[in-house]
Parts: sequence; C-alpha cells; structure tokens
Amino acid sequence: MKSKWNIKKFSYDIFIDIVGGVLIGLGIYNFAANAEFPLAGVSGLALILYRLFNIPIGWGTIALNIPIVIICFKTLGKEFFARSIRSLIISSLITDYVVTLLPVYSGDRMLAALCTGIFSGLGYALIFMNHSSTAGMDFVCVAIHSKHPHISLGKIVFSIDCAVVLLGGAIFKDVDATIYGLIISYFLTVVIDKITYGINSGKIALIVTDEGQKVANMIDEHVGRGSTILRGYGSYTGVEKDIVMCASNNKEMYTIREMARKADEKAFVIIMESNEVLGEGFGEEIQ
Repeated sequence: MKSKWNIKKFSYDIFIDIVGGVLIGLGIYNFAANAEFPLAGVSGLALILYRLFNIPIGWGTIALNIPIVIICFKTLGKEFFARSIRSLIISSLITDYVVTLLPVYSGDRMLAALCTGIFSGLGYALIFMNHSSTAGMDFVCVAIHSKHPHISLGKIVFSIDCAVVLLGGAIFKDVDATIYGLIISYFLTVVIDKITYGINSGKIALIVTDEGQKVANMIDEHVGRGSTILRGYGSYTGVEKDIVMCASNNKEMYTIREMARKADEKAFVIIMESNEVLGEGFGEEIQ
C-alpha cells in the first residue's frame, strides 16, 4: 500500500513539475526572450547568457545553479533540496526542448510582459504549492535569511530581483526593457501570491454581541457556516461579551453581516480579509 502511494505521489509530483515547467518556459522563451526583457533571478541571468552567447536558457539555468546548489546545500532540508533539483531539471529541459517547438509571440511588448508574468507566475505557483522550487535565487534568499534573520525575506527577494533586472538593462542599454522587466517582476510576484494564497482566500467576521449563540444559529441557518464563540469583556464598561468568529468566502459575508445585525441590532461587526482559510468547508492544503 505504501509503495503504491509513493508511486502515485511521485507521478503527481512529476506531473506538476511538467505543467509548471511548460508555463515557466512559455513565459521565459516564447514571450520574454523574443521581446528582449531582462528578468529577475537565475532565469534572468540565463537569459542574459542566451542573448550574449546564444547559450540555451535551460542549460544556462542549470549551469548557473551548480555553484548556488553547492553553497546552499547545508542550509536546506534534504527533501526540499531533492524536490527542487528535480523541478529545476524538468523545467529547464522543457524550456530548451519543448516550448521551443511552439510559436514565439512577437506582438506588443506590454502584452508580452503581461503574458510573461501570468504564465511564469502560474508555473512557479504550481511548483511552490507542491512544496518544491526551481532552486536558483530561492536557495540564495533562504541562505541569506538563515544567516541574517533580522532581514525580512521579502526585502531580500526584492533586492536580488531588482539587481538582476537592472544588470540586464545596463548590459543591453534598453531603458524601456528594464522598466518592463521591473513590471514583470512585480506582476509575477502578485500572480504567485494570488494563486498560492488567493484560491482559499475569503473573509473573517468578528461579531461582538450579547447574543452570541443566537447570532451563531442565524449564521448557520442562513449561510451554513459554523462559528466559534469567544468570551471577552469591554475594557471601559467591564461588561462581558460574546465574540462570534466566522470565516466564509467573499460572497457569503454580506449575508453573515445582515444575520448578525438581525440577531442583535447593537452588535459590533468587524469584517477582515483572510489570505487563506483551510479546514472543513474550505480548501485543504496539498500534501
């Protein structure tokens, strides 16, 4: 049974790497390379080598990753390291030998930039959600953060990405392409975040009321969502209150708000954005 499960899981991982690799390859080769955009990360450096010396992007990515892998090996877990190497090899080979068989876009540069961000972002998000990566600057960022934990990971990623894009722009002396490259870096990050966290995003309501159970029952009856009732008290009055916490998708929150006010006209309702909600009734994390 365990052996069968391992084969199934391994097949699923390979499938995700292939789909993610195709999307990443499309973004890099079929849109960014022809439009001569400087990109962030190791892919951006490989793109520079491709334009200067006609070195295949995939093989350039693998070659550039060799010293990174050697330096960062000790700071990464063995399982994550192995999965990342597999994803790196598959995505690199697809970039050189699969997407090159497809048509290359040669239209408007802004559309090319948007497609680069969308396709690459979707590909990276699929791989990240499967607890893997494509090595490269991901390894470098994790290694730097482990040595200097006081520096946020976001600042490290942003700094390295900007440095690589600006390097590409300086080498080829194309200001417009540099601006497009920065736009792609931002857009790609947004797409990754939306796919990684946005699928299970929603809202959370915190309802401060004297009728906690009544509010919870109304929500359950009209929306079908369970609630958690917390106990609190007013800091000024010292009066005890119920705090009904309920998570839902965006469409259901309007009804939850109306039911809370219907159950208790004096209820104090706070509605907040939630990046991700997991558990019964919501999406489950990919194992």
